[in-house]
Amino acid sequence: MAEPLNPAAETERRPDPDEKLVKVFDSEEESEAMIVKGLLESAGIDSDLTAGAMVQEMFPGLGGMIILVREQDAEAARQLIADYRRPESPGGDDDETTETKFTEGPPE
Repeated sequence: MAEPLNPAAETERRPDPDEKLVKVFDSEEESEAMIVKGLLESAGIDSDLTAGAMVQEMFPGLGGMIILVREQDAEAARQLIADYRRPESPGGDDDETTETKFTEGPPE
């Protein structure tokens, strides 16, 4: 038997087709859904981005894009999304703005 071209591909965890998937995010904006999908993937959480119109029998009345994850990853995924949506605290160290007074003419 020939050697596999990519031995690492065989060790990757393949999803079980019978695994329960859970909706953790939905958005009318595809770009926002893509950002969240990338956020989850960077944290090592496998996700599936699906058009809401394709899964009406599962989630009636839902449009736009939805993200599904494995049931065991749902809580971690929701926490990551909540952290992503949390606004920065005002006046924190990350604030790059400052107030500056401008005068017309030379100082007196």
